[in-house]
Amino acid sequence: MRRINIHEAKTHLSRYLAILKPGEVLLLCKNNDPIAEIRTLPKRLKRQRPWGIDREFHVPADINAPLTDDELAGWEA
Repeated sequence: MRRINIHEAKTHLSRYLAILKPGEVLLLCKNNDPIAEIRTLPKRLKRQRPWGIDREFHVPADINAPLTDDELAGWEA
């Protein structure tokens, strides 16, 4: 467990995070009194995207055509 003061953490946080090993804890201190912990997260498995989300999508030729009266009535309700 490493103990570092807040000023040192603000100045060198990226350096400390780069050398933090799995299961290791950084103990943040204010005036040498512990106030918080920074710990590594367990590795997550990369989720695969579900099938069909990025499949072919066709924009209709009349995408900019005016809405019918029935469609307009549905939006105005």
